[in-house]
Amino acid sequence: MNSRPVYQLTARQVILLGITTALIAIGATALIYTLASYWRQIDNSAFSSAEAAPAGISDPATVSDEQNSIEVYKAISPGVAFITTTSYQQDFWGGVQEGKGTGSGSVIDTEGHILTNYHVIEGAQKLTVKFGGDKLYPATLVGGDPDTDLAVIKITPPAEGLTVIGLGDSDKLNVGQKVLAIGNPFGLDRTLTTGVISGLQRPIQARNGRPIDSAIQTDASINPGNSGGPLLDKFGKMIGINSQILSPAGGSVGVGFAVPVNTAKRIVPQLIQYGMVRRPKLGASLPSVQELLERGYRLPVDKGLLIYGLVPGGSADRAGLRGLTQSGTIGDIILSVDGQPTNNVDDLYRLLDKKQIGDTVQVEVYREGKTMALPLKLLPSASSGRRSVQ
Repeated sequence: MNSRPVYQLTARQVILLGITTALIAIGATALIYTLASYWRQIDNSAFSSAEAAPAGISDPATVSDEQNSIEVYKAISPGVAFITTTSYQQDFWGGVQEGKGTGSGSVIDTEGHILTNYHVIEGAQKLTVKFGGDKLYPATLVGGDPDTDLAVIKITPPAEGLTVIGLGDSDKLNVGQKVLAIGNPFGLDRTLTTGVISGLQRPIQARNGRPIDSAIQTDASINPGNSGGPLLDKFGKMIGINSQILSPAGGSVGVGFAVPVNTAKRIVPQLIQYGMVRRPKLGASLPSVQELLERGYRLPVDKGLLIYGLVPGGSADRAGLRGLTQSGTIGDIILSVDGQPTNNVDDLYRLLDKKQIGDTVQVEVYREGKTMALPLKLLPSASSGRRSVQ
């Protein structure tokens, strides 16, 4: 009788696989630039979401396009923040080097919360904000999420109050729709540019390599310093957070991307409440089967995620999933979650991002020549920015 083949990795393959799964996969594209600053390359919500246009903005159907742009700018620009970041780093000689950066942000409530990009404030040790004048407001970091490139900072609101930028609905956009961007490119505060939505559902990546799905593409000119500023519709509602440009030289060529505001609606309440996003995780190191096959590994299936290691007490461990043994014998290979194929880590990330902590999912695995489905209860894990551990 023929025995079932045992798939076992060599000692060298086990070592290489361990190194691979410990790395942070950046997935960088040379032409993608975040827009934080031209001075340095750092690489129950309180949201206002009323449908009515802000005061001072007429029905766009009753005024010229030029007048609409003027009205939106006058009504919304006071709520666009000019963010300056300062960081300090010790040099080789023991001295302290000061680094400056700039970005943009949007006031999202009367309490002084300001929405911006995570890469704008990443690594900053000091934050200040101004609103078109000389007065500086010290700001503190409330929370940040590198996976969606979103962050919230806070100032003490002035006695005269703040202009709050209301939120639109990024699920109801159309290609060709007019958009306006207000920000601080190259330190030029409250700069207005206009354009149209050039594309929807564009896949982009955060700086840590995480996929940001459904990004808005626009030809409105955005440049370094625009990061974190609002992309607005003709009613003055924020529909996106300007984040990236595609450019051979770092300046605008008419291809910019914004994180959809509906992503912010989901993320920001957690940032304000917890200071981070509490996402469900499997608790396993999961290299892609396809990538391993391309490197010459011998595996029993051609798609899925190999469980290299398990986080003790994590979701996968508690569900009884199996990782690679000390001798190199493979354990489980995850084929799908809730019927959705998991051919790479990004597939799994997109699936889990739609789930809540405490949800139970059905995980289909290949184990010892058979496929089986196992129930798995999703446990929390703070966002770490690591692609290999899910």
